[in-house]
Amino acid sequence: LGPQGDSVQPIFITVDPERDTAEVLKQYVGNFGPDFVALRGTPQQTAAVAKDFKVYFKKVEGKAPGTYTMDHTAASFVFDPQGRLRLYTRYGSGAQALAGDLKLLLASA
Repeated sequence: LGPQGDSVQPIFITVDPERDTAEVLKQYVGNFGPDFVALRGTPQQTAAVAKDFKVYFKKVEGKAPGTYTMDHTAASFVFDPQGRLRLYTRYGSGAQALAGDLKLLLASA
């Protein structure tokens, strides 16, 4: 996105606040870039936000005792500076498509 990328604030919200501690999230988002922010709430807050955004998530017990994975919606929501939802993109659409959409949105801002 070049210099326009400074106008974009990436935010990751965990659906597994019990396992995703602040330290785990810091390390995780650090893999994407220094400008990423990670949010976590209580399990109740997470459920409420997921409901508001119509995001599915479910804990799936693993084969070994005490292990599990999280099934969840894999998507990104893009909001404009006024807080309006402008883009919903599903995982797998590719970085080029997302970058193109973001450039269009940034140009119209």
